[in-house]
Amino acid sequence: MLYFLLLVVVASIFLAVYRKQPLFLGLPFAAIFVHVLVQIAMVPMGFFETLKFIMSLR
Repeated sequence: MLYFLLLVVVASIFLAVYRKQPLFLGLPFAAIFVHVLVQIAMVPMGFFETLKFIMSLR
């Protein structure tokens, strides 16, 4: 997974420089957000119960 995120970062920097569009620099953040959502969805509890549990941790 680390290599995939590293590839996304390098590709987004390349695309941002090559195409001169800074919007591509948001791709690594979007990839991390999707990864977190997938990890939360893999928990065998309900989605909202899992979110409540994560938010209640201190």
